[in-house]
Amino acid sequence: MLPAQPRLLDQVRDRIRLKHYSIRTEDIYVEWTRRFILFHGKRHPREMGPGEVESFLTHLAVQGRVSASTQNQAKSALLFLYKEVIGEELPWLDNIETAKRPARLPVVLTVEEVTAILAGVDGTGGLILKLLYGTGMRILECLRLRVKDINFTKREIIVREGKGFKDRVTMLPASLTESMQAHLNRVERLHVADLAEGYGEVYLPYALERKYPKAAREWGWQYVFPSVKRSVDPRTGAVRRHHAHEQNVQRIMRRAVRAAGIAKPATPHTLRHSFATHLLEAGYDIRTVQELLGHADVSTTMIYTHVLNRGGRAVRSPLDVR
Repeated sequence: MLPAQPRLLDQVRDRIRLKHYSIRTEDIYVEWTRRFILFHGKRHPREMGPGEVESFLTHLAVQGRVSASTQNQAKSALLFLYKEVIGEELPWLDNIETAKRPARLPVVLTVEEVTAILAGVDGTGGLILKLLYGTGMRILECLRLRVKDINFTKREIIVREGKGFKDRVTMLPASLTESMQAHLNRVERLHVADLAEGYGEVYLPYALERKYPKAAREWGWQYVFPSVKRSVDPRTGAVRRHHAHEQNVQRIMRRAVRAAGIAKPATPHTLRHSFATHLLEAGYDIRTVQELLGHADVSTTMIYTHVLNRGGRAVRSPLDVR
């Protein structure tokens, strides 16, 4: 008697883990698969095809009024389902009513506004926000930093597996060197205490845990910004100290923006936009800024030339030439 086939959602999870996708992607793809099945009356995806996928995605855009990025996320999840789990390659989906992607400029803070916000934060949360502005990192890139990726001698930070699974190098601001060293001293004491209690292991990506069985307890692999509490890894059941949660950083940022009396809808990601814009205002080459941000195409970085603090498109008005 053949063993029973795993449930479809379990098959999706297994395939995602085999492809080494993040647990965030796993949860999102499983949820979109579930919603797709429920939308079509709990029919199995093997009984459906491009027509049903197109009608679901069109429904999201027309009736659900989701954003373009949300619709694309759902589309990616369903393409993964059919290609990687069911084993069917869907043809190009031509008949989808696509959600409109608004052409919005990013929110950018002035230097004075950034100064006011950062002056109102301290502790670990304040250090994270200062790093985001001082390096241009995305919030999760910062929270996923490992101790070994901070180089105080060269004053640089290696960002591992940023967007598109690419590594890059950015600067470690000289003004944060002392604060970072003091922070890591505290984190090391926490790690030593965890080890003494029989814990101290950290999540290692891919097969590194099998290849280097002792690495998970080593200081260099620990997160720079660990969580204040240990938690259970949902994939393995191991009790570990994961990195700090991004929602805590977002909460600190909201409080700091309100305290500074700034009306702009600024988030931690706004500090990345401000980093890029302020470097361009200071005269740095756009290719250099592109590399620091980790953009694959310079056209993505070009958006910041439209928000420079020099009026429309950074063009000097002819009235001011007289």
